[in-house]
Amino acid sequence: MCGVAGIFHAFRPAPPDLASLRAMADLMSHRGPDGDGFHVEPHVGLAHRRLAIVDLAGGAQPMATADGNVVISFNGEIYNHVALRRELTGLGHRFRSNSDTESILLGWREWGVDVLRRLDGMFAFALWDAEQGQLLLARDRLGEKPMHLARLPDGGWVFASEIAALLAVRGVSDRIDPAAVDDFLALGYVPDPGTIYADIRTLRPAHALLLRRDEEVAVEICYWTAPTRAASPPSDPAAELAARLGQAVRDRLMADVPLGSFLSGGLDSGSVTAMAAAATQGLSTFTIGFEGASDERGVAAQVAWRLGTRHHAIAGQADYVGMAGQQAAVFGQPFGDHSAVPTMAVCALARRHVKVALSGDGGDEVFAGYRRHRFHSLADGVRRMLPPGLRRHVIGGLAAAYPAMHGAPRWLRARSTLTELSLDSALGYYRMVCKMQAQTRRELFSARARVGLDGHDPSARFVALMDCCDPDDPLLQAQYADLHTYLPGDILTKLDRTSMAVSLETRPPLLAHGLVEWGLALPAGLKLRQGVGKRVLREAMASRLPPAVLHGAKQGFAATIGPQFRAQSQALRVRLTGEAMQDCGLFDIQALTRLVDAHAAGQGDHSQALWQLLVMEGFLRGRGRERIPAEAALVRS
Repeated sequence: MCGVAGIFHAFRPAPPDLASLRAMADLMSHRGPDGDGFHVEPHVGLAHRRLAIVDLAGGAQPMATADGNVVISFNGEIYNHVALRRELTGLGHRFRSNSDTESILLGWREWGVDVLRRLDGMFAFALWDAEQGQLLLARDRLGEKPMHLARLPDGGWVFASEIAALLAVRGVSDRIDPAAVDDFLALGYVPDPGTIYADIRTLRPAHALLLRRDEEVAVEICYWTAPTRAASPPSDPAAELAARLGQAVRDRLMADVPLGSFLSGGLDSGSVTAMAAAATQGLSTFTIGFEGASDERGVAAQVAWRLGTRHHAIAGQADYVGMAGQQAAVFGQPFGDHSAVPTMAVCALARRHVKVALSGDGGDEVFAGYRRHRFHSLADGVRRMLPPGLRRHVIGGLAAAYPAMHGAPRWLRARSTLTELSLDSALGYYRMVCKMQAQTRRELFSARARVGLDGHDPSARFVALMDCCDPDDPLLQAQYADLHTYLPGDILTKLDRTSMAVSLETRPPLLAHGLVEWGLALPAGLKLRQGVGKRVLREAMASRLPPAVLHGAKQGFAATIGPQFRAQSQALRVRLTGEAMQDCGLFDIQALTRLVDAHAAGQGDHSQALWQLLVMEGFLRGRGRERIPAEAALVRS
């Protein structure tokens, strides 16, 4: 796990500015505290920050082939590098190190861009071939590792693992994109390929960008796609899943440094930890709990005792009002998932003992574990029984007439349910994942911002994605949408940035791409049955985990922030009506005041919206240029 940065000029033969490369690398020192490296030649400059995990002595980067013609700056891990090494050696290539990075270099020499399809791992890298005059920027299939890029005023390109590094280069614009602000308020993150900045883009997962010397046009390549239809069911799906997950975990135990596992008390992290404990001795596990609904330390301790791990657990308290202002320093742009706070805390706990940690991320997306999957499947069944006109006009009319009841349990919030039923399938699912509905967002924006947003609709990407899938499989449609939006935009962004902030490498075995392909293509009944998600995973782990994990309700990894925001309503009001929010011209300050007051008075739970707005305010104060503060990972214990 490392930091990658670089500059490329297609038409300028002079080497890029080394000082700019150093500045970019310096801003990502947390991603690679074990050393840095630079390579500069005509047209291209590469920078690297190293977190040494594999081949500690021989894996320094940027790494070049023996003749110096191909150079790479690489972030991630290639789990099948031993098999690739064997194959490439048989084809006549000679390796000079034990690093997985070298398998990409020599794989490029043998297969060109097709090397991407042979890599099993998480990665983002920049590879320069001086002989061919080509620069390849690539990102892994699911988006575990990041890559951002921007054009310079003189036509050059600049790229890096983190947005803040790009802003260190003179000429990179920090102009805010109002449509991205709308996306952020709607979803809680800015979806790929956008960023909060109008002129900075994100390379999409499973994509590569090929830049050529003396050519203006960049060629974008998609080298992998997820299944869009279910396949025939396996003869013994639970046994096959156990075997596949076991192999994925064993692959991800590859390290020359101490390794552990997160253990939240849930099914996903418990499954990964159980497989890891069976494959290695003395596994360390890590849990953080917050008093109340999100404290799963007791269940996690049961699992740790059963598996015989070296368990580390702490209790924590977090000042969410204060932490909101630090999110932009960690993420480089607004990020609205407040579970990032405890996630960073458990990463900091793990980093005291290990350098690599396995995580359970991805299980909900691959095996249909979210409550919204269940609700969407039920709603779609009802939609199919009702004529479109009846749904849109009659049920839509009932929804408009029903009281909102925002704070009530979902089964009492008939207005939400009726509204979702009145919409077509994709729009109904988008409404479930939306953090802040369109009317609320429009009321918070200033009149000028509303005019600029005319025609922008965050739901459009969900409609396009779900249209790619089998129309008779609404569950797969929802999973496919999650895989291309929420997973890379929220879950994996959170995992990468919070772990890298404390120099910890994290690996999610449930996102091994072969396992993802297999899991998504399962018939819906093996994933969701009788209102219970992840059925096949529960069956696969039945003999390995206690009933409290197998049958417990999903709790999530976030403390309740509503009461804290009510208690600190004055501080919220000061922050949200202050200079940063006024000067940006994006928001109606009176509307922000009304939202704070409504939450303080108990007129609905607006904690998610307030958290996102606090994060936005913190971003506007610093524009994501701050260094990550040393206290950012601290949760009072």
